[in-house]
Amino acid sequence: MFLITFFTAIPAYFFYVPVLDDPRYIVGAAGADTSVSFGAFLELLLIIANIGTAVVLFPILRRQNEVLALGCVTARIVECVFIALGILSLLTLVTLRQEAAGADTVSLVAVGESLVALHDWTRLLGPGFVVGLGNGLMLGYLMYQSALVPRGMAVLGLIGGPLIISSGVAVLLGVIEAGSVWQAIATIPEFFWELSLGIWLTVKGFNSSVIASEKFRLRPTQA
Repeated sequence: MFLITFFTAIPAYFFYVPVLDDPRYIVGAAGADTSVSFGAFLELLLIIANIGTAVVLFPILRRQNEVLALGCVTARIVECVFIALGILSLLTLVTLRQEAAGADTVSLVAVGESLVALHDWTRLLGPGFVVGLGNGLMLGYLMYQSALVPRGMAVLGLIGGPLIISSGVAVLLGVIEAGSVWQAIATIPEFFWELSLGIWLTVKGFNSSVIASEKFRLRPTQA
């Protein structure tokens, strides 16, 4: 499921490019509406995979720290709410382009730019901020403390989480620009943390000796 998030989120962005890069898309005679719709479909799969990563891990991670494990699930859901809002903003833009023929061009362009701006903010506050808290700090800490995966790998999450949070706050306060080189650099540790975790769990799985330890055995109340 972690790998699915990469296979959906990255292509989805490129399917959205015609809308994101053209302020006058909403008044165009023809547009890449199918491309946007397919990007939205990929992000719906992304939402399912996102929530799945947290829900599937919860029964294991709760044996390390139930509060933080629940925090991971909550953070994933909040992130997905932001993603869903971003999907709705672009689908609304496409609908207006199709049905608002003959309307005032200036007003339509202003509405289109507003919807794209909404999408940009959802990307910043969801994948660009909440991810740092949930997948970076919380999940990184749980994996490091439990040693379910190599601790050196989990350190990437502990580094990447604060960097993503800091870059998101910096964009919010106007210190750096959204999509700047500094923001891109700040996402690198988190990117490799989630990618390496997905690959490791697919190829190797959890540390079997840790799973078999007394701490991770199911108690009657957890069955």
